[in-house]
Amino acid sequence: MSRAPEKLRAWAEIDLGSLERNLASIRAALPPYLKYIAVVKADAYGHGMPAVATRLMRGGADMFAVANLAEAAALREIGTGWPILLLSAVLPSEDRDLLTYQATPTVSGYDEVERFGRLGELQGRPFKVHLKVDTGMGRLGIWHEEARGLYDAILAHPFLALEGIYTHFSSADVDNVYTVEQRDLFVRTLQGFPGLDPRQVLIHADNSGGLETFPRSGIFRGVRIGLLQYGVGPYPRSLLGSAKVYPVFSFHARVGLVKELPNGASISYGRSYTLKRRSRLAILTAGYGDGVPTTLSNRGVVLICGQRCPIVGRVTMDQTIVDVTELGDAVRPGELATLVGTQGEERITVVEFSRMSGQVPWEVFCGVTKRVERLYKTDTAV
Repeated sequence: MSRAPEKLRAWAEIDLGSLERNLASIRAALPPYLKYIAVVKADAYGHGMPAVATRLMRGGADMFAVANLAEAAALREIGTGWPILLLSAVLPSEDRDLLTYQATPTVSGYDEVERFGRLGELQGRPFKVHLKVDTGMGRLGIWHEEARGLYDAILAHPFLALEGIYTHFSSADVDNVYTVEQRDLFVRTLQGFPGLDPRQVLIHADNSGGLETFPRSGIFRGVRIGLLQYGVGPYPRSLLGSAKVYPVFSFHARVGLVKELPNGASISYGRSYTLKRRSRLAILTAGYGDGVPTTLSNRGVVLICGQRCPIVGRVTMDQTIVDVTELGDAVRPGELATLVGTQGEERITVVEFSRMSGQVPWEVFCGVTKRVERLYKTDTAV
């Protein structure tokens, strides 16, 4: 249970000790030849880039992956010794900043070969890049049937160095069959690249979900770890099925007001809920402006006094209405309400919250807004 200052209306608690323990557990479950690529884009999935990246650096992450140059700049302020891979396209106006922040871009087309090659010429030595192959995601990367030509163009450029090649699985967490097909297609594509040495070029395809189909040996030399390091998982049959991970993130608010309304009263905007008895209601000091999605209206639950209590009516921007009738007079203003986390014997996990709200776990983390203060538990992992 959180011990946040009483003045806070809504907050997320980030357990950095659990984060570091998770990294150690994942490391122990991975073969030693695999590089740990820590994904910290979107402010470390809403956990807070500075604190999270610092712990991951201390814990032994090999390199980091972010979405854009602004995130690379923030990461570079924290530490200078780690490679940073950009997972999204770089705008032409940003090219020079790649040199400033020592960030490695992803190549998806021939124009990027020329652009990034000019950076190598500027610095007087080959500029490192990763080639991305589209095997069915339809986003970044060159289509697999056309990848050989782009591979040749990178190798032929005197001011480019091919540091890595990767792909991205579109359905790794829900469709093993298609993931296997994507993996096989990627491997066949790589087999058509003359002179490719996986000992010299970092081959990676897997995120936490993709490890369900990870081959026990082969050309893959890196894994991109996102959700799992934040305590969501593991996937029982995956390479990391033995990795025990602990929740890092919890999300809390307070009861701002307790009131009683009669049977038949309608609740919140749109009158989508009508009371079926005289009811005691707790008005929480958080709404969709804080990260409580409107899809939890009339279907979500929160923990108050260690009990599950239903959300009634539409979630509003700053407040959420919860039925606490079953708790009698136990609830008072200032009482802790937990949306994600543990109270007593009860727990609402990020996965359960995402299912109730119709989101994916990534969206839950990123949806908790900036006005929700992050509190960090800084105990040392053991």
